[in-house]
Amino acid sequence: MALAPINVNKADINSVVDDLAPLPLDVMGLFFFAYRDFVGDADALLERQGFGRAHHRVLYFVNLKPGMTVADLLDILKITKQSLARVLRQLVDNGYVEQQTGPTDRRQRLLFATEKGRSFFETLSATQTSRIEAAFAALPPEGKKLVLKFFVSMVEPSDRALLDRLKLTDAL
Repeated sequence: MALAPINVNKADINSVVDDLAPLPLDVMGLFFFAYRDFVGDADALLERQGFGRAHHRVLYFVNLKPGMTVADLLDILKITKQSLARVLRQLVDNGYVEQQTGPTDRRQRLLFATEKGRSFFETLSATQTSRIEAAFAALPPEGKKLVLKFFVSMVEPSDRALLDRLKLTDAL
């Protein structure tokens, strides 16, 4: 009598798939496809400007919180000063972001999107916003709140106060 293969986990590449059994939901796979499609249109627009996703992240937060300090941005993005300096330099040199010194501490660098930076960010966000709105529209009334709670739960507990400071949890 032959023994059936034992699947250690759902990702076991040696497992035998029963064609009649429904495949289990693969949340990580769904995240992959959702993220791929979410960033795809923006990636194409960024590439035309010689930018990448790091530039998009900086533009997002600088537009979300005008006057944000470089130190706060480093804390949010969790990247090195060197990485941020390269991306920020490109955004400043191309007229998307401007830096100002702090009013009380001249060592502080405050970041603001220029009109060009705000316009480009709106263009980048338009397809992402419509994708999100369409997905929420397909859910039952309580669905949006559940999705938002799910995303908050995915964030490290030590960073949840930051979500509140950025007002990303106001809809909850």
